Amino acid sequence: MKIDPWGVSDIKDYDRLCKEFGVSSISEDLRNTLRDNKYIRRRMVFGHRDLDLFLNAALKGEEVAIMSGIKPTGVFHLGSKITAEQMIYFQRISSKAYVFYSIADLEAYADNGIPLKESSETAIINVADIITLGLDPNRAIVYKQSDALAVQDLAFIFSRDVTMSMLEAIYGKRPPGLYFSALIQAGDILVPQTKIFGGPKPVLVPVGADQDPHIRLTRDIASKHRRDFKFVEPSSVYHKLVRSLKGDYKMSKRDPYSMITLSDDLDEMVKKVMNAFTGGRATIREQKELGGEPWKCSVYELYLYHFVDDDKLVERVYEECVSGMRICGDCKKEISEIVVKFLKEHQIKREKNIDLAIRLLEKGAELVRRKPF
Repeated sequence: MKIDPWGVSDIKDYDRLCKEFGVSSISEDLRNTLRDNKYIRRRMVFGHRDLDLFLNAALKGEEVAIMSGIKPTGVFHLGSKITAEQMIYFQRISSKAYVFYSIADLEAYADNGIPLKESSETAIINVADIITLGLDPNRAIVYKQSDALAVQDLAFIFSRDVTMSMLEAIYGKRPPGLYFSALIQAGDILVPQTKIFGGPKPVLVPVGADQDPHIRLTRDIASKHRRDFKFVEPSSVYHKLVRSLKGDYKMSKRDPYSMITLSDDLDEMVKKVMNAFTGGRATIREQKELGGEPWKCSVYELYLYHFVDDDKLVERVYEECVSGMRICGDCKKEISEIVVKFLKEHQIKREKNIDLAIRLLEKGAELVRRKPF
């Protein structure tokens, strides 16, 4: 099992990940409490750290925060969409829940060499995407790391808490810029608990499974600063890595035909789906006799995880596939129509949210330039 927040992760066994790194599985009680969360209900979200503590505070009406971000290396893909929709879901749990959304442009520079001017332009589209998906901008702090002097101050303070051997144990041997990016991310996660934003509080971080090293580092740092800064160790929820349309365990940003993005040309998106890997048999005759294998199918996952809210439709697709009633070509056409409708509406609405995205980034920059303590 390989977990790499800056590269290619290889995770096939999520139960093993939970056991090895101390991640709690989503219990049935917790799953029932959050049944209106599609990703939890359908087990795309597989684990957490202290989610119950965050929920208890939120449901009591206490101040809480949800924090995550995006590296502005390109447009939203389905993994970005899951993280964004988790943030939006937990923001809606309480009127006192604020979202903190970091545009990780310093990390994009350290890891990918993307100039800050270029990532600044990408950031506007990224923020417009999350607004269009349903973020409440009145309870959101959106900022770029390069503007966030408060976050950078925290990262400098935290640098006393780590050693090279500790960082190598978590991340392996890396260039110094990536180690500092990890400290910047710890600053992102803990800045909602500074005096700028009302002091210590439960913070929930929704991320993909490959980002857990950052959570472990930040929880350790928060623990070390409990006495002086009164940090609460951040909570987290984890979703599975989004599989490639080609059937691999993880999509690749380097291969546009391995993933769907929210900026896809509609005709190109249909081509991607029509060429996607399925759990179908070699011939229609075998499909009708033996049934398909939807658990192997990247097209079925578009129904299960990404674009269909109706559980009954998802169940029908599964049952028709395993019984041999459903043919892969028909299935691809059906989901293509659903995705086309979603993307068309999303792209129109997103264009209308560009100005709001710019204003949010400007407002966020003013807030996070202040001293954290």
